[in-house]
Amino acid sequence: MSKIPLAIVGCGGMGHRHMYGLAELHRAGLNQFDLIGACDPVLENAESLADQAAEYFGKRPTVVAKMDDLVALGVKAVDITTTPRFHHSLAVQSVHNGFHAMIEKPVGLTVRAGNIIRKAATEKQLVMSVAENYRRDPINRLAKALIKAGIIGEPRFMLHSSVGAQGNQMLISVWRHQKDQSGVLLDVGVHFADIMEYFMGEIKSIYAQTRLYEKIRHNPAGAGETPQSAPNQIYAKFQRKMPADFEATAEDACYATVNFSSGAVGQYIENHAGHGKGIWCREIHGSQGSMDMPNDRSGHHLVLHRRGHEKIDDGRILDLVPDFRLDPATATLFGGDRLWKYEFPFEQIDRKLIAVEYDDFARGILGERPVEVDLYQGTRSVAVSYAILESGVAGRLVTLDEVLNEELDEYQREINDSMDI
Repeated sequence: MSKIPLAIVGCGGMGHRHMYGLAELHRAGLNQFDLIGACDPVLENAESLADQAAEYFGKRPTVVAKMDDLVALGVKAVDITTTPRFHHSLAVQSVHNGFHAMIEKPVGLTVRAGNIIRKAATEKQLVMSVAENYRRDPINRLAKALIKAGIIGEPRFMLHSSVGAQGNQMLISVWRHQKDQSGVLLDVGVHFADIMEYFMGEIKSIYAQTRLYEKIRHNPAGAGETPQSAPNQIYAKFQRKMPADFEATAEDACYATVNFSSGAVGQYIENHAGHGKGIWCREIHGSQGSMDMPNDRSGHHLVLHRRGHEKIDDGRILDLVPDFRLDPATATLFGGDRLWKYEFPFEQIDRKLIAVEYDDFARGILGERPVEVDLYQGTRSVAVSYAILESGVAGRLVTLDEVLNEELDEYQREINDSMDI
């Protein structure tokens, strides 16, 4: 069977990461794509991706500056990995060109941007997937299986506290600190929004307070210092070209109460301006027990607590879900279909999870199953992140429906205006 002709659109740090993920899938013998195009108006970035792709696949994709140039190449699917501000316009263009599309999260810079993509794709026979990888972590798959099997009973509340100890350090890139480009509470927050709904079901309403603590951010690489840690070493090249210090315009912390449609409650903290000790806590408490969950993409194990039972923090946890199996691609990439922990360097974990995203996208195109994270779910995650920010501005509890339906958009209005949508 011939492979699906693919192009990566946006060849910066994220585009390179996705290409590494596709190469990981290729090495595993599971790749259904033929990477024939590298598209970026900054041709230097596209040439860099194409050169590395030639090493991984033995074939160099054609470099183009515009998405329309991909039509003549015979492209059938695109992976949109630009900065979020351009996601909606490129996704709509891909629909008009008849391309299947996988869109890096967040699916759009605002809820309206996500809704524009959904409207354009309505009734089109095209697969539109959102690249959301946290839920695909084997340990999160196991946690979901334990919840579904009722091992902790009916979920009652979820605690999620993430406080980074980076102080005023830049988080990977300048644009992640700019309100009109995708602030950190959106860029990182959509991951956690998706995870909350993956475990606990749909979110109904949110009350939150938000803060911008660090108004000036520092980029060590731009100052000639040692580049900060990033999901992949490729970012160091880009960070050296960014300013050493810059103004941040997007909030960097939020504190929220989350109400789920099931009646469960969540307490949510996301703070990217911590000084001193960092915090990671994700727990789900139910009517019969609770689970402590490790950081995503770490490979660390779950800890199960149930009244009248000893704590379980080892392989015995698998005995509680005998039917639990990872999908074939994840099992192949991570080394088993029943995992309770795993050990790989972070860059390998990152590549493997992106490889799983690609496999899911391919299965959708081939008609084997619907993609797991579709435009609706991707837009919901954006809406959850903005419900937090809208609540911070409005000073009241907001419902997800009023944000998803664009009835409340005070925080997003200037971003939408800047994009003329």
